[in-house]
Amino acid sequence: MITKAAAFITCSASSPKAPPPIAPAPTEQDAGVVTSRDNERRRRRAASSSTVLTSYMGAPGAPATQPKTLLGQ
Repeated sequence: MITKAAAFITCSASSPKAPPPIAPAPTEQDAGVVTSRDNERRRRRAASSSTVLTSYMGAPGAPATQPKTLLGQ
């Protein structure tokens, strides 16, 4: 059985203090960081545009293949 005093002690425990507020992110950026980010975006855009897109029928156009040949001919 819990006494009234014991119940008061367990229920009146202090809650943890809130952490201090986080400082806002800087609004100005270093020129090197901006240049690097822009170069990365440009590189990714160029890489995605060089991808060959196909449909359910395969690549468009005739395939660039040669007929089979026998060795020695």
